Formats: sequence, C-alpha cells, structure tokens
Amino acid sequence: MQQSSVGGIGKSDASTALWFAFVCALVPVACLVIPIYVIRPFRRQGARELAFALTVRAAAPWLTAVCVIAVLWILFSVLRRKTGTLARIALVALSFIALISAVLTHVNIFEIMFHPYPSPAFGEAGTAKVDADDRVLAVRIGAVAHAYPVLIMGYHHIVNDQVADVPIAATYCTLCHAGLVWNRVVDGKTLYFRLAGINNGNALMRDEQTGSIWQQSTGQAIFGPLKGSQLKLIRSDELTFGLWRKEQPHGLVLRPDAPYATEYESRDWEAHVEKTPTVVDTGRTGILPHALMLGLTASGQSKAYPVKSILAAKIIQDRIAGDSIVILVGPDHTSVRVFQARTSEEPLTFLPVADADQSSGDGLMYDAGTASVWNFQGCAIRGQLAGHCLVQLDASKDYWFDWMNHHPTTAVFRN
Repeated sequence: MQQSSVGGIGKSDASTALWFAFVCALVPVACLVIPIYVIRPFRRQGARELAFALTVRAAAPWLTAVCVIAVLWILFSVLRRKTGTLARIALVALSFIALISAVLTHVNIFEIMFHPYPSPAFGEAGTAKVDADDRVLAVRIGAVAHAYPVLIMGYHHIVNDQVADVPIAATYCTLCHAGLVWNRVVDGKTLYFRLAGINNGNALMRDEQTGSIWQQSTGQAIFGPLKGSQLKLIRSDELTFGLWRKEQPHGLVLRPDAPYATEYESRDWEAHVEKTPTVVDTGRTGILPHALMLGLTASGQSKAYPVKSILAAKIIQDRIAGDSIVILVGPDHTSVRVFQARTSEEPLTFLPVADADQSSGDGLMYDAGTASVWNFQGCAIRGQLAGHCLVQLDASKDYWFDWMNHHPTTAVFRN
C-alpha cells in the first residue's frame, strides 16, 4: 500500500515518529543525568564508570545538538499535517525536554554550587581582615609571597593566579583537607582550571584549553587529550595567618569575593567534614578515614605522619628514601614544615629547644653535634652553623582516606 507523506513523514508513521522522538529526547537527558549521578560526593567512583561518565560529558555538546535537531525536525514535519492533538502535545513536550537537557549539559553544576573566582583580588598583609589563628595556603616564589585563606579557598576550591610571573593554580579540597599549589604550564601551554566534580572524595579539575580532567591530590590528568600528563608541584605551606604575616610582612593576601563571602566556610568546618561519610575503606589499616596526616613523598617513596603525633612531639626525626628528615612544629604550635636533616657536609640530629628558651627568640630546635639553634625557616640563627639553612621538602596535609587512596604503597609513621 502506498503511503502519503507530508514534510518527509508518512501519515501512518506518527507512532514511529513519536518513538524516535522519545529516543532522541532521552539521549540529552542521559547526557545530563549520568555525569551528575556518577561524579558526585559521597559515592564510590570506579575507574571505568568514571571514565564512562567523563566520556558522556565530553560528548554531550555535539550529541545533544544532533538529538535536538532530530526532535525538532520531527516536530515541524508532524505539525505540517493533520495529526492527533495528543501526538502534537507529546512531540512538543519531548522537544522541550530535549532542548532544556541539551542546554543544561553546558552548565557546570559544581560552579553553581561553588562559584569560581575569575579575577582574584589581593590586599596587603598588614591590612588584611584575617584572624591571626586562621590558616592560609602560602606560596613564595622569589621575593613575591601570596597567601590564600583556607576559609575562602574551601568555597572556591581553585584560584588561578600568577606569582612572580609563574602561572599557578592554588587549590583546596575541604572534603579531603588537601591544599596544593600547581604550576599551570604544561608543554609550554598555560592552562586555566575550573572545578569539574569529585572522585572518591577528592576534587576534579578541568582545564579550559583541552578539556582534560585532573586529580587535585596528584596533579595528574586522568581523562582527555592530556591524560597521563603531570602538573609540577609548587611548594606551599599551610600556616596560621599570624605566623605567615610575621614571615612575609610585605606579602599579599587573597581578598574575599564579595558576592559569595557569606557562603564561605565557617571556622569549625573541619568538625563538620569529619562527620561526612567516606567511600574509601580504611578499616584494614586501623586508622580512621578522617585522621589528618602530613604526607611526604621522596624518591618515589611515600610516608604519612599523623598530625596529632607531630604536634605532640614538636619535632620528629625520621628517614625516608634513605634520607634523614626533620618535621618541625612552628612557634604558633599549629604550623608544620619538613626539612632535610643535614647540611651539605653532614647529617644532623635535632632536639627541641625548651619552651622557656623559645620565649627569648625564634629558636625551636638545636642540633646535637654543634648545639646550633635553628628557627622555623630551617636556618641556624645561633652557634657554629649560624647562617646555614636546611632544604625544605614538599609536604601537605591530607585526610588518611585520600592520602591512602592516591598513595596505596605509603608507609605510616607510628610512635
């Protein structure tokens, strides 16, 4: 039997057209829902399902566009001929669903929840409205020092900045307590990072230039054209603002982004985060998932030091990758730094300076060999080795579940 057609669709094909339109509308919905469902907090993300969700999100712009065009073509074709009212209403609804879903796939829901700070503003250290015991993520490159208050960073997560002509990304993930600073230059190209989701409790970042996805805790690209690339770590400190201001009186401090200042983290944010569920099982280690660690990696070997143990001991001397290190608590009894425990000539053994003696100066430890006194900058300020400075090592705080997840062969310091 010959079928009449108007606008490319036969009269008897209305049912087929509806089913085809339904499928075409379903694809944009799936492109919207799958990434949101998979890449969300407080659920375990397997490597394959994460890769699938990221692939769907990357393909969504062109895939949804094709589907929307198909649905609209069917709608306009049907509207040009006599078709049942219910069929027309259904097609209009499907077209609306497809169009809205396609538009929403272009929206970064994580940046709606945590707005970016595209033009970071800074003020002088001496005039910054930051409490002395509030913590900052501190960076110094050459003579230029920037401080990023943790209460601000915990909301924005990423601040793209430039310090002494070096493009950097200051990052902070409150769910895992990880504050890290990365060089934004990869293969000669300067990248601009945005918040892209969560992976087993740690933030994901996306660079605008290639769309690659990067893990905040490791600085490694896990998806996209730059998969396998590694960002270069910029040494940073997590210090109290009062201590940082004393060390860097001419430094610059990140100011609040006024429209979102009321949404910044409260000072007791750690107590709230410690009550949140985690998706990495730490039961076999005997260590609670939210135990705060100081993580250190040297020559491919990683080790985690419980921050409570460090603060109680004031000084911990240990070995990692065959090298002697010393972990030192600052004069604020909160900040921590790690140094190689040797000069260029010989290893050193350190002991804490008595509290009564600390009050008379900046000396926090002395070496047993020469009795030289050393400060929190790792420099000898009195004694035979006065003027010598230790090499500071990269170390960062991290909740145990996150450090263990990204450093599966890590050792743990036990007192």
